[in-house]
Amino acid sequence: MQQVKFDIRDYIAIVAVIIVLIMTVLDVSLMNVALPIIADDFGISESISVWLVTIYQLVIVMLLLPFSSIGDQYGYKKVFISGVTVFTIGSAFCSFSSGFIMLLLARGLQAVGAAGIMSVNIALIRTIYPRHILPRGLALNAMCIAVATAAGPSLAGWIISISSWHWLFLINIPLGISAFIIGLRTLPGNPVKYDVRKIDLWGSLMNILFFGALFYSLGNITRTGDIVISSIIFVFSILVGVIYVKRQLKSEKPMLPVDLFKIRLYTLSIGTSVSSFIAQNLIMISLPFLLLTELHFSELSTGLIMTPWPVATMIISPIAARLIDKLNPAFVAATGMLIFSLGLILLLTISDDISMGGLIWRMAICGVGFGFFQTPNNVVMVMATPVERTGAAGGMQGTARLTGQTMGSTLVTIIFSSVVAIMASVKICMGISLGFACLACFFSLDRGLQIRKKRINL
Repeated sequence: MQQVKFDIRDYIAIVAVIIVLIMTVLDVSLMNVALPIIADDFGISESISVWLVTIYQLVIVMLLLPFSSIGDQYGYKKVFISGVTVFTIGSAFCSFSSGFIMLLLARGLQAVGAAGIMSVNIALIRTIYPRHILPRGLALNAMCIAVATAAGPSLAGWIISISSWHWLFLINIPLGISAFIIGLRTLPGNPVKYDVRKIDLWGSLMNILFFGALFYSLGNITRTGDIVISSIIFVFSILVGVIYVKRQLKSEKPMLPVDLFKIRLYTLSIGTSVSSFIAQNLIMISLPFLLLTELHFSELSTGLIMTPWPVATMIISPIAARLIDKLNPAFVAATGMLIFSLGLILLLTISDDISMGGLIWRMAICGVGFGFFQTPNNVVMVMATPVERTGAAGGMQGTARLTGQTMGSTLVTIIFSSVVAIMASVKICMGISLGFACLACFFSLDRGLQIRKKRINL
């Protein structure tokens, strides 16, 4: 049973969740800026240094669902505290790394902790917040992600300008210790208790092999262009995936939440999430190439042009949360995707002589649309699932986001390698992004009709 009141203890518990959420998000954007410096420090190529980002993402996506399943069984608090501990220890090893291999292994350890944190993040928010103000909690979650994403590059640049890259990881240690102490004392237990089952080791192994091989094959073809090896790994991932799904269908409470896909609202929400993040990454990755190489904006100007998107999302998310109290959340999400689509259409109209201001307000419109979309989408996805399966739902939500982001980045690479002209390549990316945004809008409209028709109370 969820709490009725929201007291000071709950506010303190949320602080622990927010601290660690910002840490894990920052560690992606901070590393992107630091890669060239780390590559130079260790005397390695930039293509090899990219593994510091790749291993972080791979480990997280492989472990999200196993950890969320463990959270449902043994407690979200236990998984969260364990994740914070491992993440902090991994950060310490990263900061004291004397060689690239040591840093790479430490990043992998750090990612294990991040997976534990991310796997139960949404579940903890649902547990802490009373039902009537849950949208505000999810909005705060989205806002923190937007702030960390927007501030990451600037913060990394500032830290590196006054010190070494080691401090990018050292700052996690006091924050991690603080979150550990606060979380240990204030985080609640799971709202629903049931018999603890044994950990599904075979299911965990197949989950790791399926998602690991799938994401590695997509990343490998973008990095090396090796179609043969990438195709073999991809086919292997599909074969493992088929066996994995068949096995999970026989489970009473599966790690891969195939049982939740029987819930139409949940299935539509996963489809919406994947489509929206494909659309987002197509723009976020392709546009800087156009700004830097074709339109000849400086690195600083390019950063300023890209910033209005996450800033607008940060500002709009709390407004969207309040709208959910009065309006159908799926329709609010659909409206957000419509606004986002409008921003994409306006981006498609840009020409060689576009001004910086003209790009900034177009990016802001995209951010406003995503702000109206993200929180309502998460609310529908979370509230469409039984409370005892919140961990699995949250883990799948993170998996859907990473899947969409990876597919988006893969599409950008394929388009850029097939089309010579930068402007044409980016316009194609924008067109495909618009298509996925419209698909996400369609899914959300369908969800809204389901909620209204069946009078579902979210």
